[in-house]
Amino acid sequence: MERIGYIEATASLDAVFSALADPTRRAILSRLADGEASVNELAAPFEISQPAISRHLKVLEKAGLVERDVDQQRRPARLKAETMAAAVDWLTEFQKFWGKSFDQLDDLLVQLKNPEEGNTP
Repeated sequence: MERIGYIEATASLDAVFSALADPTRRAILSRLADGEASVNELAAPFEISQPAISRHLKVLEKAGLVERDVDQQRRPARLKAETMAAAVDWLTEFQKFWGKSFDQLDDLLVQLKNPEEGNTP
């Protein structure tokens, strides 16, 4: 079976999930969900330097999760939802599996709670 575009899709998803693995970057994305922000605005709630925030933004940019504009002296960052949607679509493929697994767990818990009901033929 040939997977056309598999390598590119995998690399893109790898970058997204790698970027999302860091709690600071997830917090930055949460902040950007409210609207664009400058590095100074993004750095305010953290106890890290503005250059560190800039490095986090570069990782998010490379993953395609954030885009930045040049607005005179500011470079506001903005959430880029399309790439996040691709990761959500990939995760959604597992929803059927999760539902089945949770259903099986529910059945087991019922059997453990009422052992005499679980043994009826």
